[in-house]
Amino acid sequence: MTLPIEYNLTGHTAIVASAGGDETPHLAAALAEAGAAVFAVARHADAANAIRAAVSAVTGQPAHGYTGRWDTPEGAAAVMAAFDAAHGRADILVNDTRSFFAKPAQEISVAEWDELHARNVRATFMLSQAAGQRMLAQQYGRIVNVISNLAERGIHNCSAFSATQAAVLSLTRSLAVEWGRSEIRVNAIGSGWSTAADIPLETQRAELLVRYTPLRRKGRPRDLAALLVFLCSPYCDYPTGQPTYIDGGANAHP
Repeated sequence: MTLPIEYNLTGHTAIVASAGGDETPHLAAALAEAGAAVFAVARHADAANAIRAAVSAVTGQPAHGYTGRWDTPEGAAAVMAAFDAAHGRADILVNDTRSFFAKPAQEISVAEWDELHARNVRATFMLSQAAGQRMLAQQYGRIVNVISNLAERGIHNCSAFSATQAAVLSLTRSLAVEWGRSEIRVNAIGSGWSTAADIPLETQRAELLVRYTPLRRKGRPRDLAALLVFLCSPYCDYPTGQPTYIDGGANAHP
């Protein structure tokens, strides 16, 4: 990926937190390619290792990380302690905490609702709060929350998941308002139906959701990469509190 000089992230350090989705390693690799040092955060070792391997493939150097939950103050503090052992400043935070969940609304238990909100919303807030304190002290930071386009759409059997995405979008806007004067920019990238696998278009177009998407294909992680790097760069100085949907036009569809 060829990037303008304004997008250069050399000397910047990024915390990339993942729920384990297959897009996140590609996004972390794009930040590394732009020059950022990347610190991987994930609940499970396989997800953290996937991010670290993607970064190391770009840099040729081992990448540090943290494995465990961070949806409590103690968990977020543990993330930052591990980060401090490997890096200095926290310039960038990317939250991709999209744990998907689908179930008819009348069948969702309170425990399922609470667990999903802990993973998708509380984890995003806890890490944003912990890293944000560093950014406030240094008077600089970039936070990007990766969300689903279901933050602003309704769909069958996705009420709990959609509610978490709307909550993260609202959090994005609120943090942008609170922290804007401290040179912290907080934005969101909305992803549509995507895949990291190389699926032929003919196969994709047999799916109902793909036929619903105006561009008639699923998204790919690289579709988000350039925008992510821009939003994480010092050049992203005026946009804040905004979601941008990279979803093949799905959100524009009636």
